[in-house]
Amino acid sequence: MFEKIKEIEDRYSLLESELSRPDIVKDQKTYLKYSKEHSHLGPIIKIYRELNSVDEEIDNNRSLLNDSDPEMRKLAREELDTINGKKEELENELRILLLPKDPNDEKNIILEIRAGTGGDEAALFAADLLRSYLKYAEIKRWKTEVLSQSMTGIGGYKEIILLIEGNDVYSRLKYESGVHRVQRVPETEAQGRIHTSAITVAVLPEAEEVDVEIDPDDLRIDTYRSSGKGGQHVNKTDSAVRLTHLPTGIVVACQDERSQHKNKAKAMKVLRSKILDAQVTEQHDRISQDRKNMVGTGDRSERIRTYNYPQGRVTDHRIGLTLYKLEDILNGDLELVINPLVNHYQTEALKGES
Repeated sequence: MFEKIKEIEDRYSLLESELSRPDIVKDQKTYLKYSKEHSHLGPIIKIYRELNSVDEEIDNNRSLLNDSDPEMRKLAREELDTINGKKEELENELRILLLPKDPNDEKNIILEIRAGTGGDEAALFAADLLRSYLKYAEIKRWKTEVLSQSMTGIGGYKEIILLIEGNDVYSRLKYESGVHRVQRVPETEAQGRIHTSAITVAVLPEAEEVDVEIDPDDLRIDTYRSSGKGGQHVNKTDSAVRLTHLPTGIVVACQDERSQHKNKAKAMKVLRSKILDAQVTEQHDRISQDRKNMVGTGDRSERIRTYNYPQGRVTDHRIGLTLYKLEDILNGDLELVINPLVNHYQTEALKGES
């Protein structure tokens, strides 16, 4: 581990030197690239230097264990216990920082929320969960954009697709993929009985053009008239766009914009991300037939979380986490569930490294 850190420290020092050069400062593309790498390596170097400082403290206290004063020897032993505990914590932090990074962690995401079993109640919960993600994005100062949506007449969503842009979006939200189940009394239920509904969430890393090249000959593009609420909202031109990627059979449609060009651009964003996700999934399947052994696969067929309204309870079934903070989570405090998930998968990854 420490040989690897020595290489990182050399690289960090080189980047500091490069970033002070006038010619690099003028070259914005290179400067931003180096700045990003320097920022990424910073936490590793910070912990490493703290660890060196702790090692010096340990050496100093060990020298006092042979002191002629019994009280001084006792204090040195107590101090050593504390410092050794701190050293263990720092070494664990360092191991986590040195874990291989998911290449998609820094990417923006395409977030898809779809109502599943439960009809209107599922669509209403899709709207509730959407608000939670939007509030979380606001807290994190991320930018959100609706790419496509299909609403119900009572304010729910059959489906909504968002683009979320910002720092490390995928790394924070990638574990949200899966089936989210809700247990509550619907407003339309006269008998006050608890119903169970479900929605599916998919988190796809946004694919750049350099990540996925799409041959125009592999695309079938269909245009049609957008459906609306009637009156002035009905589109009188064929502005809606449906894209079919023939090699994979993936179909994406967008009709939110009045411009066919804008709808096609949004649909292409989603299509590229879906193709990239399919490629990553295929690669994962080749590496291991047992997806449960993989860290952070986010298998969307799996029920990952239950939101129980009568008890104010949220349960994440993957790690056995139960929190009685439903209101806080739905108000955007998703760190309550995200941090334990990240810690769990980091611990699993550390086991795999050992």
